[in-house]
Amino acid sequence: MFVHVETRRRRHVQWATVLLVVLCVISFVGLALMPGPQRMSMWLEWGTVPANIFDPKAPLLPQLHDPSLLRLFTALFIHLAWLHLLGNLLFLVIFGLPAERALGSLRFLLLFVIGGMVANLAGALSLAGVRSPIIGCSGAVSAVLGTYIALFPRARLGLVLPLGFYLEFVRVPAFLLIGIWVLLQLLFSYVGASYGAVVWWTHIAGFLFGVVFALFSRDDIARRLRG
Repeated sequence: MFVHVETRRRRHVQWATVLLVVLCVISFVGLALMPGPQRMSMWLEWGTVPANIFDPKAPLLPQLHDPSLLRLFTALFIHLAWLHLLGNLLFLVIFGLPAERALGSLRFLLLFVIGGMVANLAGALSLAGVRSPIIGCSGAVSAVLGTYIALFPRARLGLVLPLGFYLEFVRVPAFLLIGIWVLLQLLFSYVGASYGAVVWWTHIAGFLFGVVFALFSRDDIARRLRG
């Protein structure tokens, strides 16, 4: 295990994961209640549209000061369909709660937001000139997965699964759950046009950001767990 210290098991209020779930659900419901044309306009206005952010023919650094980069953040809370939303939130809760317990709520919130924005930035760069929006918190969830695996590479997470007429508590290797996450993203790619294509560079960049975040945070995390 990457971080292993004796703890005093102090009780900490975990609010960041719950806050993120609530914001994503409120945003989804608000958009779902809008008429179709208005909803699509909001996707284009607040999603990360690569063509609106980067001009592939212009120097990159001056463009990084453009206020439109705010869309790297707002895009995290926009989802196309309920299955898209539930898939992201399921893995955010499974990995987010234990990660937040180790990181602390504020540091976890920074991981989600900055990791998601970096992931969207990578996706926009890989699709410079494309006018379809990059939306959803998949890149941010990938950052959470990267941090969790870097901190706890041999971890097994407890899940309650419906087995026949009973609910069974099982412990599942974290790597297996990440494999399921990847398969779900593939499913979202091919299940239909309503979900759009998965921007793989957002997932890769988010996951790598999460690993680096864990490496730079390990000393602070160890001190926190000792406290």
